[in-house]
Amino acid sequence: MRKLTYFVACSIDGFIGDPNGDASSFFQFVKDDFLHFITTEYPDTVSEEGRRILGLESAENKHFDTVVQGRGSYQLGLDANMPSPYGHLRELVASRTIEKSPHPNVEIVTEGLVDRIRELKAEEGGKDIWLCGGSQIAGELVDEVDELVIKTYPQVYGSGMPMFGSGFAIADFALDSVRAFDDGIVVRWYSRKR
Repeated sequence: MRKLTYFVACSIDGFIGDPNGDASSFFQFVKDDFLHFITTEYPDTVSEEGRRILGLESAENKHFDTVVQGRGSYQLGLDANMPSPYGHLRELVASRTIEKSPHPNVEIVTEGLVDRIRELKAEEGGKDIWLCGGSQIAGELVDEVDELVIKTYPQVYGSGMPMFGSGFAIADFALDSVRAFDDGIVVRWYSRKR
């Protein structure tokens, strides 16, 4: 069975963006050994534009063949004139406001997101599924998340968009490994305790 992995960037205090969802302050840290880590270990999480800029057009997907994101995350691609920002993956966008997909590679899921994720997880073969963001769909899918890969940046936001935008629910995960980088970024891998 395929895993749903929430591969996400957050502040030290657990926010994936400011109150409007902007996380651009994290970009200053994506350089040197951390950039090398992302481009060699998780090239599948680099957008099509990023892959072009970094010369990764032919990089093989190592972990994921599908990405799921919310309307807010997807809007960043649309605003940059990228209707298929992760064209090297199968793309699903959870949105109740987009009526028709702007690109053939993008499937719009207007309802039944949990059921659609369960269908994807049950598919034979292939790689895993990347939950890209945002907070609301992470909250909706919290019971389906099998793995967390949390990239913690050395900033405190104080308030903003939490990793999981949902009501209070406890879910237990086991810490599998930790990797620290020179500029203060820490990446933690957790697996779901079932």
